[in-house]
Formats: sequence, structure tokens, C-alpha cells
Amino acid sequence: MSQPVLEDTKTTVKPPSLSDDEVRRLRADFPVLRQQVYGKPLVYLDNAATTQKPQVVIDRISDYYANENGTVRRGVYKLSEQSTLAFDESRRKVASLINAASSSEIIFTRGTTEAINLVAFSYGRTFIGQGDEIIISAIEHHANIVPWQQVCQEKGAILKVIPVNDDGELDQDAFEGMLSERTKLLAIGHVSNALGTVNPIKRMIEKAHAFNVPVLVDGAQSTPHMSVDVQDLDCDFFAFSGHKMYGPTGVGVLYGKMKHLEAMPPYQCGGDMIHSVSFEKTTFAKPPAKFEAGTPAIAEVIALGTAIDYLQAIGLDRIGAYEHELLQYATARALEIPEMRLIGTAKDKAGILSFTLKGAHPHDIGTILDREGVAVRAGHHCAQPVMERFHVPATARASFSFYNTKEDVDALIRAVQVVINLFN
Repeated sequence: MSQPVLEDTKTTVKPPSLSDDEVRRLRADFPVLRQQVYGKPLVYLDNAATTQKPQVVIDRISDYYANENGTVRRGVYKLSEQSTLAFDESRRKVASLINAASSSEIIFTRGTTEAINLVAFSYGRTFIGQGDEIIISAIEHHANIVPWQQVCQEKGAILKVIPVNDDGELDQDAFEGMLSERTKLLAIGHVSNALGTVNPIKRMIEKAHAFNVPVLVDGAQSTPHMSVDVQDLDCDFFAFSGHKMYGPTGVGVLYGKMKHLEAMPPYQCGGDMIHSVSFEKTTFAKPPAKFEAGTPAIAEVIALGTAIDYLQAIGLDRIGAYEHELLQYATARALEIPEMRLIGTAKDKAGILSFTLKGAHPHDIGTILDREGVAVRAGHHCAQPVMERFHVPATARASFSFYNTKEDVDALIRAVQVVINLFN
């Protein structure tokens, strides 16, 4: 992962990295990494899509269903009380992870996509109108494009797109030129899932707030790899997913400043999000309950808390430093191969290596690498405008975790050479 940069001084902070021995010990926590694929040791390099799960997370889910299963907030019996305590504790752990001012600012969703849609539906449809403008960037995931397109189509608003240069860096001058009194929202990814670019979001938030523009940050690709402080960033909304940070699928988080959450109407309606219901009138609960209709993903939320404990015990700054070293090594190895074109070469970049190979379609690359035991993603990565900008139909993408090693990178390079030999 790219080392964090102090926005004001540009001084690079260099936290201590993980040692090789520590990484080997941590790898032992992940049972899936012990298997072989087509007779070869599994090299899992699709961490931007989803991360593998440590045994403690797997055990927590199993233990919940075996010993604690009860619906939260709805029972006075012991199982329900235990579940409610564990559920609420996970909310506090999330708030602590990202330094929210209150756990009441933490809303559980099914993932980053639902979190962004919640803001689009509730905030966007309420506070954005005819002729207003929403700013996004040219390197967003579809989940941070399509909801805003829908809001614009419905409300007669205008979607503006920050351009990206050949290195995969956003044009900051163009961005600043887009801001005006008509701008009603900036929705920006912290880290590009297709390129690995780490955007200077703190500076962008400051520029947006100078025009009283609220900012939503898609943190799906940053939260598992670096320390996030939403109060220091001063973002208005921040969204991320559990399954990308070593937790279960089906659970995500939306952080929102309380002033916004209180002003927003509910996203869905049903049980637990109400204060009172009659056939004449319904009044709604305060956040976060107002945005959590129905029975939540209890086991998943509780296990997300376990995943957070696991990450914090390692240290997110140390994880980021190690992944940055791994990316540097992988990039150097890739640059030794003339047939390999890297897509995304920003100066500040996360542990993502997107590439094409001369003469080979990315889907063929992914298939052949799989036969060599190397799991990468091949396709447009839910970022079709990025592919169009770089004039490629798709890319192969290797994305790194703290449980990956230089030996994994070497296996990737050997597998890439197999593809080159077949197609050239």
C-alpha cells in the first residue's frame, strides 16, 4: 500500500513494515491459502475484489450460530441480549476504526454499493434539484457512477466528471474549476479499484467545503489497507465493505455526519426503524436505527467486529507499509517484461497492479494464470469508463494483501511469462 502522505507538508510518513517471519505466521491464519489449484500452491492475488478470511472470523460466525443466535433488539431473553451486546459492540469497533465522533454515525448496510445508494436515494433525492451539479471522477467504480446518474436524470441535475491523466492521476486544476455555487455534492473514491491511484481526498474535501459542498468518499479500497480518520478528513459520508477487509460478505458500513443523517429521510421502511406507527402517521427512530430497517445481518456484523480486532492487532499502518513494499517489488518485476503494459502509474498508488500483455486478451491471461495456480481478476473491474480512457477492452489485475509475499509476486511473473510464450 502507498505510504500515507501528509497533505500539508508532503512529508512521507514511514511506519514500520511487517517482517517476513510475521507474514509467514499471519498466512497460517488463513485456511484457504493452504490449498493447491491444478496441482500448484494457490497464489491469491484478487484482494481488491474480496479478501480471504482468517480462522478467527470463520470461528466467530460459527460460534454465533452455534451458541448465540437470537434477533437483536427484539427479545428480553438471554440469547437476544447476548446478540444485541455483540452487535452494538461491533458498531463501536467500526466507529473507533475510522474515528467517528459517535457510534450513532455508523450505519450497517450490505456493502459499499448499498451505502452509496442509500446516500443517493436519501440525501440526493432530497437535497439535489434542477440545475444542480454533482461531481465524480473518471476513475470511479460503477457503484459511484450509476446512482448519481439516476439522481441527475430524475432531478434534472448535471453530472460533472473530473478527468484523469495518462498516469491515472486526477486533474486537480480541472476539479477546482468545476466547483461553484451550483455544486451540491462531490462523490469520490479514496483509492481506484482499477488503477490503484490514491486520490488526495483530504485536499479535495477542503476545496469542496470552501464552496459548502458535502463530500462522499468511497473507501472500499482504502479502509483495509491504511488508517482512516473521518474526522481528520472531515468527509460528510464514508462507505466501505466488510468482505474487502477480511470480514464476511453481506455487510458494509456507511458513516455519515449526524447533521446529515438527521436531515435525511429513511432509505427503507419496516421494523426497528420507527419510533411509533399508527394508521394515521408514522414517526421514525433516530440514526442509525432510522436507516436499518428489518432484521440486520447479525452474524456478519459481529464477525466484522472480529475482523477489525484482527486488523488492529497487526496495525493498519504496518500493513500499508508492507503492501507498499510488495507493490514496489511487483512493479519493478513487471517493468522487466517488454510485453507487459502497466495501466495506472500514479505516484501515490495502492497495492494494485493492472496490466495488459501484448497479443493476449485479459480473459485469456486470467485463465492461463489460474492454471498456473495464480488467481487474478480479468475484466473491466466495474470501471468501464477507465478502460475506455486507457483504450483497452479490459485489464488483468493483481491486487495485494499483507498475506502475500515476494514469492507470490515471483509466481505471478513466471505465470505471465507462460502467457507470453503462448501468444508471442
